[in-house]
Amino acid sequence: MRVAVSGANGFVGQALAQHLASSGHQVLAYMQRSGVFAKTAGIIAAAAPDLCLRADWQLSSGQEIDVFVHCAARVHVMSDESADSLNEFRRVNVDGTASLARQAAAAGVRRFIFLSSIKVNGEYTEAEHPFRADDPPAPESPYGVSKHEAEQVLRHIAADTGMEVVIIRPPLVYGPGVKANFESMMRLLVRGFPMPLAAVNDNLRSLVALDNLVDLIVTCMDHTEAINQTLLVSDGEDLSTADLLRRMGTALDHPARLFYVPRPLLSLSAKIANSPEIYKRLCSSLQLDITKTRDLLGWAPRVSVYEGLRRAANGFRS
Repeated sequence: MRVAVSGANGFVGQALAQHLASSGHQVLAYMQRSGVFAKTAGIIAAAAPDLCLRADWQLSSGQEIDVFVHCAARVHVMSDESADSLNEFRRVNVDGTASLARQAAAAGVRRFIFLSSIKVNGEYTEAEHPFRADDPPAPESPYGVSKHEAEQVLRHIAADTGMEVVIIRPPLVYGPGVKANFESMMRLLVRGFPMPLAAVNDNLRSLVALDNLVDLIVTCMDHTEAINQTLLVSDGEDLSTADLLRRMGTALDHPARLFYVPRPLLSLSAKIANSPEIYKRLCSSLQLDITKTRDLLGWAPRVSVYEGLRRAANGFRS
């Protein structure tokens, strides 16, 4: 196939573009940094415009793009200091996505795959009540709201134009080259930093290895049952915070140095430090039920949590 990928210099987009090219597909890689795919066979680099309503992606029917995978976005950050965070997320994630999708439909793109977020469902789950793909959306953060609104716009465009749309909502994605909080966690483990999280062993969080997410995206490129569906993805095994730290430490050959602090004291400490969000992220649950994805597509995660963490560790070392 001829596949266009936005955000091709990003964590997910770069891995996807490389995988597609190595599998024999022709890739049109839209990015804002040049040189990422220099001399990579099967990948044509293209300059990506700023993601907004007036962005011109210079698509034409002559390009014959079969599938457009939209990975570019304004991403969620822990400390967003924008004066109007929601409007900024909407400008990029809603207006920019809508403009790109309409241009893709006009250019004859057959299928549009949108990388959304589990934050459309919400921020946390209760025990034994994981999020499901067809649950009513309940986004809380500006980022989650913008992804939900982008999904709604895409469904309207699909209905108006006949372009097939597939929406994928991943949780935290990890793997070789991962940045942000996951990289910080690995750095603390390698440095032997003691962490007061031994008591956080009863929450459960879903993660997805980069290879599993890429594999699902590729599956959705031509699977007839994926048309106009919303799908959740994970590794199929959920971990507590303490378990994740221990397993990641093992993968890094630097055992996690955890010590016990009662959870009420952890909560109080977070409040005193004016960081209640950090406590929620470390101690709450966020589980995904991927039964629909498994049953509808006959898909299963190819990489285990053990292997995913090992690959992330190897990437961190290199």
